[in-house]
Amino acid sequence: MGTYRMCVCFTRRFKVTEAEPPADVKRTFKKYAEGGTHMTPEQLRRFLVEVQGEGGASISDAERTVEQVLQKRHHMGKFPRKRTLTIDDFHHYLFSAELNPPIGDKVYQDMTAPSSHYFIYTGHNSYLTGNQLNSDCSILPIINALKRGVRVVELDMWPNNDTKDGVHVYHGWTLTTPVELIECLKSIREHAFSASPYPVIITLEDHLTPDLQAKVAQMITQTFEDMLFHPESEGLKVVPSPEELMYRIIISTKPPKEYLTAKSKKGNRDNSLKEKDFDEDDDHMSDSDSSEPDQDDEDKEEFDHESHPPVACTYKSLIAIHAGKPKGGLKEELKVEADKVRRLSLSEQALEKAVLSHGMEVVRFTQRNFLRIYPKGTRFNSSNYNPLIGWAHGAQMVAFNMQGHGKHLWLMHGMFRSNGGCGYVKKPDLLMNMGPNSQVFDPKANLEVKKTLKVKVYMGDGWNLDFSQTHFDKFSPPDFYTRVGIAGVPADNIMKETKKIEDDWTPVWDEEFTFPLTVPELALLRVEVYEYDMSAGKGDFGGQTCLPVWELRRGIHAVPLFDRKGEKYNSVKLLLRFEFV
Repeated sequence: MGTYRMCVCFTRRFKVTEAEPPADVKRTFKKYAEGGTHMTPEQLRRFLVEVQGEGGASISDAERTVEQVLQKRHHMGKFPRKRTLTIDDFHHYLFSAELNPPIGDKVYQDMTAPSSHYFIYTGHNSYLTGNQLNSDCSILPIINALKRGVRVVELDMWPNNDTKDGVHVYHGWTLTTPVELIECLKSIREHAFSASPYPVIITLEDHLTPDLQAKVAQMITQTFEDMLFHPESEGLKVVPSPEELMYRIIISTKPPKEYLTAKSKKGNRDNSLKEKDFDEDDDHMSDSDSSEPDQDDEDKEEFDHESHPPVACTYKSLIAIHAGKPKGGLKEELKVEADKVRRLSLSEQALEKAVLSHGMEVVRFTQRNFLRIYPKGTRFNSSNYNPLIGWAHGAQMVAFNMQGHGKHLWLMHGMFRSNGGCGYVKKPDLLMNMGPNSQVFDPKANLEVKKTLKVKVYMGDGWNLDFSQTHFDKFSPPDFYTRVGIAGVPADNIMKETKKIEDDWTPVWDEEFTFPLTVPELALLRVEVYEYDMSAGKGDFGGQTCLPVWELRRGIHAVPLFDRKGEKYNSVKLLLRFEFV
């Protein structure tokens, strides 16, 4: 009798259990339903007031919420005559990011203060699609940034050598492919206010001759027409408020030198890469520390003293926020003038150096003037840096590579989820107050705990809908764990971690974490989910979010998660509880 082999093939099926209400939710329902099986609108209103902290919740608010939940969960024909919620309806409401989000979506801050009193959502090299060296320049990153709510767009302007009066936008001294300036301006005009009505600031890095500057002035005025903000005088004493500047375009750059012509650049772009010191690369027309080898081109003298008609004057008249720095080192750069508002730009490295010895002077400068921080030039891959250093010292324009990804960009997204996502977040009073002897906030000072945040991580759901069943593990359901922490001033920074829940698409952790905060006004809540991967030695990414602590709503809320680049998942979310003591 012969021998033979038999192969049996099978398909592995992963069981996905339906999310069940956590024990806390069951107890809360029982308490407010007064032991019954259904919760009335009046009972829901009591819950909203006492647990969720919605002191102004009315019976009509509760009735509307009940209607919304029943519409989502039941067919209209199957509506119960009595509008009440079962325990599953109640859990569905709590776990709905649309009905029960962790923060508000409306502009609520005072928008009538001078614009320098706000953190402003700021992009760096806004036209780049990828890395800083050889990626394409395009209008698409500009459009995407504006749709996300970014309010400061940077354009680097260079002569187009192929045409007499053409102007290109690209990252100078690199191999990035250019895009026409006029296309960038048109895209800004079309999309500037798609996500927010508050002003868009265009920071121009200017490498043009006076003739081309005049051409640019014409392009800007013709493109934006009445949208363009024209300063009444040269050099504003106070920049108007975001409310006064709604639906306006503002130009910021270093004023040109009249009657001077630009030197011709030696060599061409293709071989000039070796000439550029990449230590710091941005706002080449602005105001980095001149003692650094990588100072911005804005601080370099590029002009011959030749007579030339004053064609740049019209261009100069469009500049509302003047960039530039006085000579004499950091002390002079940070000097505050009573009758003048200006913009100073520092690289992330220059800022770190400045705050070591002049931290309070930086804060004092930003109470009136604009400070723009930009990534160091060695970030070829368009990575970013810790934005909290700039924010903690009052820097309004912390410029980021929006096409990148990573935890620092997540912090940027988190900050500007604040105030309805309008792109302007009012700086906390502690950064604007001035005490005796011009005393201002010192981010390095040892402060007492002002507030304590408690975060309870109940459960998560939605991965089985947004990921394939073998995405995390080919042979078993995922083993999820959550990291929760604070990004803020150094004393408040911390990350904590839940236990891992094995083989479960709807993990229930039910763990609480406590975070003492010395400066809650600058604290961001970080939440990240990973799937434990023993073979890789590190977790597989399962989602993240970052939320402004000062806007967290008390009580139990659904928290949607985002991918690495900050795009929201369709279904992945966590159920968390927030309490302040």
